[in-house]
Amino acid sequence: MWQILEHKRLSRRLGRLPVEVLKRYEKWKDIVQLSGPQGLREIKGFHDEALSGGRRGERSSRLGIKYRVIYKVKSQEVVVEVIDLTAHDYRNR
Repeated sequence: MWQILEHKRLSRRLGRLPVEVLKRYEKWKDIVQLSGPQGLREIKGFHDEALSGGRRGERSSRLGIKYRVIYKVKSQEVVVEVIDLTAHDYRNR
């Protein structure tokens, strides 16, 4: 079973998201907890992909047309660290 760590700024953003995106995020977390990032790659609707450039080492999954969850996998542990949930804006802030 995988552990999910959420960044502290994520709690503020979750309150402002549409209900559909929140439901999809909860489903995303369920899949990651049970089967890890490999489970996300098997479901084509999430369009899970590695990011490049300034976000090298991080991954992105689609939660809707506009929203993405950005995360990274700590390889030595069974941990997925959710960095951001953004409206398709990959710039570092």
